[in-house]
Amino acid sequence: MSTQASRRDVTRIRLVRQGLSGGELRGVSDVAERLLALQAQDYAAGKWALGVRAPGATLADVDAAINSGAIVRSWPMRGTLHFVPAAALGWMQELTSPRVVAGSRTRHAQLDLDPVVIERARAVAVGALSGGRELSRADFLAALDGSGISTAGQRGYHLIGHLALTGTLCWGPQRGKQQVLVLLDDWVPSPRRLDRDEALGEFVLRYFDGHGPATLRDFVWWSQLTLADARVGLAVARDRLAELEVDGVTHYLPAAADTGDSGTGNAPRPPRQRRPVLALPAFDEYLIGYQDRSFAIDDGSFTRVVPGRNGMFLPLILASGRVIGTWRQTKSTREVSVEPRPFATLSANQAREFGRAVADYARFLGLASAGLAPNAPTTPEPPLA
Repeated sequence: MSTQASRRDVTRIRLVRQGLSGGELRGVSDVAERLLALQAQDYAAGKWALGVRAPGATLADVDAAINSGAIVRSWPMRGTLHFVPAAALGWMQELTSPRVVAGSRTRHAQLDLDPVVIERARAVAVGALSGGRELSRADFLAALDGSGISTAGQRGYHLIGHLALTGTLCWGPQRGKQQVLVLLDDWVPSPRRLDRDEALGEFVLRYFDGHGPATLRDFVWWSQLTLADARVGLAVARDRLAELEVDGVTHYLPAAADTGDSGTGNAPRPPRQRRPVLALPAFDEYLIGYQDRSFAIDDGSFTRVVPGRNGMFLPLILASGRVIGTWRQTKSTREVSVEPRPFATLSANQAREFGRAVADYARFLGLASAGLAPNAPTTPEPPLA
């Protein structure tokens, strides 16, 4: 049976489930378990996506979780790099990779990457990395080239991606500022094994746990599974889900989920964040994790976050669950300075609170905060032509 809820209820509960309100998530591994996957094509942004949701976490904490193998960076869905809990990567890829691989065939043909070449590359990977060995991206590509497999142009990138999608490779520990490649079976020796329907149910349940309330079509967009598979997963997970009816549309979240004070009824409470204003990273799940993004941003402002709608999401300024601007940073070895780019002039209180959010970010990085760029807090982002 569905419960009637308002759009403000959805926003408030999402802040809780996403780890941006309350203190339920105690560390970066908890964040990965809750959200299941956080986009990490931008390595540094992906780290802050984990850190901003784990109060007091530092960059060293994130690096430790990566280096221990608790969190793995690979291609679990959408052909895009994400951070995921190590034990979940295998069953996720068993569901998602076939469609991604099929969608890559035309591009692979253009690059002359036929199945024979791909299997030769797999053999090189196993030979070079077995026994717990590791290679930088450059050294792995050199190994392929040395075996007569050209990595020119985009061939190297596509070979690494395909070998990861099909369960041979993943990114392992960090050496210097970059991760090295390892064999997935060596790096994740005890993956969780699920049959197909069980995995679909787990996928649906975990998505709504970390992103709910959300719709089934939100899940389909996020996972890129078929609607038919999503419906199977929903049927498997349904007895563990609650339903909210919002503007006539069914939204799901786990039945036992902590949602904070419900605030439903005649006087709904406003959305609450851990801080009144947050500095979220590029590609953050709070915006990118849904097909319908209207709960977080006005359509007219979307192109200011994704200029040209080219898929490149800028860092976000978030206030009361709404995106009110973007920001950019300048880093040195000692400090970080941030320039806010608000959609409208920030109030003095918003500017002050954003400065505190920037200080949180600086502490995460282990750097001093140089504060906000001069005059930036009162300079709105110019409208796009």
